Amino acid sequence: MARQKHSALTHFREGGHAWWETAISDIAPGQIVLRGHRVEDLIGNISYAGMVGLLVGNLKLSEVQAGLLEAALVAGVDHGVRAPSIAAARMAATCGIPLNCAVATGINLLGNDHGGAGEQCMEMLYEVGDADVGAEVAARTVDTRLRVGANVPGFGHQLHKAGDPRRAPLLHLVEQAQAAGEVSGRYKEAALAVEVALSAAKGRDLTMNIDGATAMIYCELGFPSLAGKGLFSLSRGVGIVAHALEEMPAGTLIKGPCPPGDDLERYVGPPA
Repeated sequence: MARQKHSALTHFREGGHAWWETAISDIAPGQIVLRGHRVEDLIGNISYAGMVGLLVGNLKLSEVQAGLLEAALVAGVDHGVRAPSIAAARMAATCGIPLNCAVATGINLLGNDHGGAGEQCMEMLYEVGDADVGAEVAARTVDTRLRVGANVPGFGHQLHKAGDPRRAPLLHLVEQAQAAGEVSGRYKEAALAVEVALSAAKGRDLTMNIDGATAMIYCELGFPSLAGKGLFSLSRGVGIVAHALEEMPAGTLIKGPCPPGDDLERYVGPPA
């Protein structure tokens, strides 16, 4: 159920609330506290992935769990200039803007259709994984989506027809973590149940893509589905920075989305 929104001013004037309230950080002269931990105690003692878990999910990840999160973040860093976010960042970099602005251009393209499948898949995996009979719920979920013409987020790939090469190593790491008692395996089983149901419905193998495999990991670690796009941004942001940085010193001026004269655009309006 969506949280009811209220006026910030009314909320503040009712008393008992600061204008901004946060459980994430407490900053004062000579003091930086993050989720109750002094930053000087964290530096050198927590990995970047562990910090992502702590700040984004309020999760105190073990070394194995942080390694699992890091693997998911590494897996999604780049998918070439075909990806709209990468292409947009590179195009922006040819327009004479600073690196951070080019990066922001790419990040701002991550939405429901490009970069949002992970969040959508997390919602689905939580629904299937939290059910008593996961396989039946998976089959029903797939059937419901296909009957209304909706896709099943996180499964299949238009380029990697034989299967996303990032699925196998991520699944293997989850299985190792499950064997070590670090994750439950509940959402791994949900993802595999969706694979079986979807493949049976389509008559061909349709396995997890990068969005599905990382969604499986984020669910196993306990991140809320609302964090999905943010986690993808942290991951793909590395590739966006790299591509924009590569483009900037190349000296190319204003590279548009397609070259002129190659029949890649067509005017379909009224004649002059």
